[in-house]
Amino acid sequence: MDFTKLNGLIPAVIQDDETGDVLMVGFMNQDALDRTIATGFATFYSRSRATLWTKGETSGNRLSVKSILTDCDEDTVLVKVTRQGDGLVCHTGAVSCFFTTVPHERFRTEGSAQKVPHEEQS
Repeated sequence: MDFTKLNGLIPAVIQDDETGDVLMVGFMNQDALDRTIATGFATFYSRSRATLWTKGETSGNRLSVKSILTDCDEDTVLVKVTRQGDGLVCHTGAVSCFFTTVPHERFRTEGSAQKVPHEEQS
């Protein structure tokens, strides 16, 4: 795995192995990935606390790993899991962290004159 692009971290996309739903995205460093592989439970690196944490260690809503796939650049992992406990993955009490829809009016369409912040002029 290439941990150099994000200062020692890689994104970890967490997907329900049975439904295919994306449940959350976290970050892993080498230690978190090693612990995930060794224990069979999704472990992440907390950027705000600068420590490892295993999903569900306090709530009981653990993520049992079924498989781990890497992307073509080996800088992101897709972790397919089975939800344990109540199956609630998001800290809000939802099954998935992905439940808010961005209104389509906010999508930038080709040819629009809308300027995206920090976009370089060509």
